[in-house]
Amino acid sequence: MDENNPMSDPDQWEADLERRYPPAIQDMQPDSKFRNYQAEVRPSVRDFYRLNHEYQTVEFVKQKRKQFLSLQRERMGVWEAMEFLNTLVDDSDPDTELSQIEHLLQAAEAIRTDGHPRWFILVGLIHDLGKILCLFGEPQWAVVGDTFPVGCAYSSSIIFHEFFRMNPDWGHPDYSTQYGIYQPHVGLDHVMMSWGHDEYLYHVTKDHLPVEAQYMIRYHSFYPGHREDAYQHLFSERDQQLFDWVRKFNPYDLYSKSDARPDVESLKPFYLDLIAEFFPSKLAW
Repeated sequence: MDENNPMSDPDQWEADLERRYPPAIQDMQPDSKFRNYQAEVRPSVRDFYRLNHEYQTVEFVKQKRKQFLSLQRERMGVWEAMEFLNTLVDDSDPDTELSQIEHLLQAAEAIRTDGHPRWFILVGLIHDLGKILCLFGEPQWAVVGDTFPVGCAYSSSIIFHEFFRMNPDWGHPDYSTQYGIYQPHVGLDHVMMSWGHDEYLYHVTKDHLPVEAQYMIRYHSFYPGHREDAYQHLFSERDQQLFDWVRKFNPYDLYSKSDARPDVESLKPFYLDLIAEFFPSKLAW
């Protein structure tokens, strides 16, 4: 097993999210969910969170923001980025035979079927494109996984919370208190989140999307916040309102997958028009 990439494919994390938050029991109390989940979790996912929780420090996040948020690595259109992400498919993964594009189209088509606004459909199409960080050489624990604030105490609702004890920030005098380096209800715009595909894609796309879409992209992996109601002491009133949209998006993220393959070529013209409605022909990545 690769120490930096203990899961065979990033989609394993999403598969385990579906186990942790199955639709029929999504309103259960978090303590029972986490106990049940940890009892049956795959060793590869446990190892993934061990690495994630040990190395996602304030300094690590600052380093990654400096490394990637200059957005000078590539210039690609959105569909081109989807095709690039498609090369991430692991044929040895027994959990799915669908490509990354097919996963994205399934989410977008479910949103479209339910009659949501066009920008909402677009979020379904693009929400995981930040995973191209894996193709830029980033380890999976720095690309996928539940996200959380850094620079303050780690919520006990975060899965495998015990692994944070190996994190250098655990006992830091400034980073280990409830508010850490932040003020009460400072607002998430002023809070550094752990590094991953959500934060990266938010910065790539934020200038072209409504604020509701920005929140969906930036916080869709922030399960401690939008599913466990953690970190409410940092939320502003604006965050509280906009997280209703994050919660609306979550079921499409988790439960839209099926064995029925979308017809990519027949759907492509609709989605190319949708992409062109919001984005220029090339984006900086």
